Amino acid sequence: MVDCKWHEFASPEALAKDLSASVAERLSAAVKERGRAAIAVSGGRTPALFFDHLSRCDIPWNKITVILVDERFVPADSPRSNARLVAQHLLQNRAARAAFVGLYQPADSITDAAGKAAGVIAGIPAPLDVVVLGMGNDRHTASFFPDATTIETLLKPAEGPDVLPVSSESAGEPRLTLSMSRIAGARFLALHIEGDDKRKALEGALTMQPGPTAPITAVLAGAKHPARIFWAPASQI
Repeated sequence: MVDCKWHEFASPEALAKDLSASVAERLSAAVKERGRAAIAVSGGRTPALFFDHLSRCDIPWNKITVILVDERFVPADSPRSNARLVAQHLLQNRAARAAFVGLYQPADSITDAAGKAAGVIAGIPAPLDVVVLGMGNDRHTASFFPDATTIETLLKPAEGPDVLPVSSESAGEPRLTLSMSRIAGARFLALHIEGDDKRKALEGALTMQPGPTAPITAVLAGAKHPARIFWAPASQI
């Protein structure tokens, strides 16, 4: 049985407000306790509103580092880049003072890029204070795609590089992803999903054994601290 707590909201707006307040509280507490804080966020269409709200929170952003849960092997100016999304929606307003560390690294191969990124991310102390995940209808999270050629290795919590390369036909471009140990070890782990289709996909995943067919279940089951699920119906706009 996966240990997690559901938080349900009437709208994406209400969810974004609550999730941003929860994240801001934890980041502020981390800065007070340790002098610095780090948060890993996800890409896609779902988190933009959450990013907008979080960017306006009055917290010590100059002592906070933002990193990505995963990234496509594309430069930051690509419309497909998660770094571009974060720059446009999160690193604005008060959060413009935060440090940002992306995963994309220019390299001849995705393996070389992952090695370079792992070296950079290794400089950020573990555990991460906050990780906010998303999920696809195929039950992937981060870049742990069910059809990834190395999915069984990706889902292992063993110590190793902080960033791993991913090749998956369903993902399109090659990907870079934080390791299972970095994600599941977070002090605060949240899963942000919206819409009935995502809810049904997650509820189905939670009845399955952790493994390649349900990567999200493997991550939630492996979380060091019980994960929190933030769900709202999809926007009607």
